[in-house]
Amino acid sequence: MRHSYTTADFIPLIAVVLCVTAATLLTGAYTGAEGIRWIALFMGFFFLVFGLFKAWNLRGFAEAYRMYDLIAMRSRFYAHLYPFIELMLGILYIGGWYLFATNITTLIVMTVSAAGVFIQLRKREEIPCACLGTVFVIPMTWITLGEDLLMAGMAAVMLVLL
Repeated sequence: MRHSYTTADFIPLIAVVLCVTAATLLTGAYTGAEGIRWIALFMGFFFLVFGLFKAWNLRGFAEAYRMYDLIAMRSRFYAHLYPFIELMLGILYIGGWYLFATNITTLIVMTVSAAGVFIQLRKREEIPCACLGTVFVIPMTWITLGEDLLMAGMAAVMLVLL
């Protein structure tokens, strides 16, 4: 039987996204951000916070991530490296450094991740989303796919506008 999810299942995710949004708004206002700088700040804080949650219990994250990520399924090393990729992307976005390469990397990584999530959702198997590592247990739903596609989409928009 398929679980019926409620808003309560997603409170940790909602809280984290609200904190990322607040950090983006405060930093952007303080620094006088304009245009795509707002997108870069949001993406930077998103990757930093989500990467930290993943790195908190690296082994647990890697095991959960290998259940659905197409590269992590084949490479245990990649599953353990992934949180640090997110942390580096976060630093690069917040710093505004190497945005072309950062956006290309984000577009590739998030598209691959989205493909794995999509395949898993089509199987209708209930597995946990590793988006916040194993600190919080959040079900994998279409929201997970939306997160990945949002990040890939923002990277694509930034590539066009750079």
